[in-house]
Amino acid sequence: MAKENQFVEQIADINADFPQWYTDVVLKTKLVDYGPVKGTMVIRPYGYAIWESIQSELNTRFKKQGVENAYFPLLIPMSYFTKEAEHVEGFAPEVAVVTVAGGETLAEPLAIRPTSETIIGTMCGKWIQSYRDLPMKVNQWCNVMRWEKTTRPFLRTSEFLWQEGHTVHASSEEAQEETLQMLEVYKEFAENCLAIPVMTGRKTEKEKFAGAIATYTMEAMMRDGKSLQAGTSHYMGQNFATAFDIQFLDNDGAHKTAYTTSWGVSTRLIGAIIMTHGDERGLVLPPVVAPIQCVIVPIAARKGGVVEACEALKAELEGAGIRVTLDNSDNSPGWKFNEWEMKGVPVRIELGPRDIEAGKMLCARRDTLEKTELPLAGAADSVKALLKTVQKDMLEAARKRRDERIVYADDMAGILAGVEAGNFVKAGWCGCRECEDKIKEQTAATARVYAEGESAETCAVCGKKAEHVLVYARAY
Repeated sequence: MAKENQFVEQIADINADFPQWYTDVVLKTKLVDYGPVKGTMVIRPYGYAIWESIQSELNTRFKKQGVENAYFPLLIPMSYFTKEAEHVEGFAPEVAVVTVAGGETLAEPLAIRPTSETIIGTMCGKWIQSYRDLPMKVNQWCNVMRWEKTTRPFLRTSEFLWQEGHTVHASSEEAQEETLQMLEVYKEFAENCLAIPVMTGRKTEKEKFAGAIATYTMEAMMRDGKSLQAGTSHYMGQNFATAFDIQFLDNDGAHKTAYTTSWGVSTRLIGAIIMTHGDERGLVLPPVVAPIQCVIVPIAARKGGVVEACEALKAELEGAGIRVTLDNSDNSPGWKFNEWEMKGVPVRIELGPRDIEAGKMLCARRDTLEKTELPLAGAADSVKALLKTVQKDMLEAARKRRDERIVYADDMAGILAGVEAGNFVKAGWCGCRECEDKIKEQTAATARVYAEGESAETCAVCGKKAEHVLVYARAY
């Protein structure tokens, strides 16, 4: 019995020590390992398979928006960063710089990209000549480096993987529309693929991206009540176009400066999946992005016909496009149940002699741990339907958990009490930076996003007339 429960025993209590639970889960399920350089991670095959599913789903959506994939250099001349003052100031503390290559000191230091606005802006300035070249929409899947002091796998590491989309437009209206459209793409993806409900909207001036006119975000609530910024979309106006001379000859014969956007999500999304859905047994993965959607566990495998029936079922499910594995190892069934539960596989099928004789299979859902019997005849259709139900139910359960932890506050004491209890707190704000700063100083919570369409009488800090309602939370 001790052996069968060892996977559960190896991870910290999610309710007593959430940070340690998270670390235990990402390491013991073989999603990542620590890299040899402090603050870096090695993404192992099981973790990378989740990232591949994320890439596949997003690529399909991006291409429907007319976005094309490209690739830009890792090394960027430092002089490029100085062209946009706010941008270089915002990233200066995180930039890693190469000064020696080939045994010689470089004539100009080269930044290892923390983000690619500068290099992409330079190339767009070269490629765009007339209005016929617009809009230009490119995206790259790549690694970036930001020299972080405090790191945690997937959530914040010195090097991570992401996608960054960049678009160039002839008008401000078109660029702003693109910014909001990509935010909606992210929201739909987060909810329908990751089963993560998100709040979307604009960031405050204090929290916006360095060099942007406006930053829009999607914020997700984790199991511990903290917020995770899961993706952002930025309207850059003409800031970068001016800095990098992105001009075009319009159809009226005049030379004009373009408008740009950028938007991105990263491997941080894997951390979001873990912390939104995980439980005391480990991972709970949404079927759309789960590397293995279904595991078949033979029961009484030594008895004639059991393994053969399991192999036939596996072939049927694979033929229907289901990502399935057959665990035919010599471990006990109980050991296998615990292992696959910890790894978050959405559906487990148990198949033994009695099941085969009855023409049934016992299916266990990872999200609810409920078991149900389904007929072996038409198994592929039944399992597909069950996976679809799991996906839908996971989103609904996560939304219910989040909505139950959204509270309102009229004053600082209310904000503090709300975030201490692990809630998202909505409160009135006068629009003053000093009030926003005071909330962070006294509660360790930050303004995550504007609560669009909501109103309040007074600012929770100073008591003056409220101009907006903000969502406050402690965040990763």
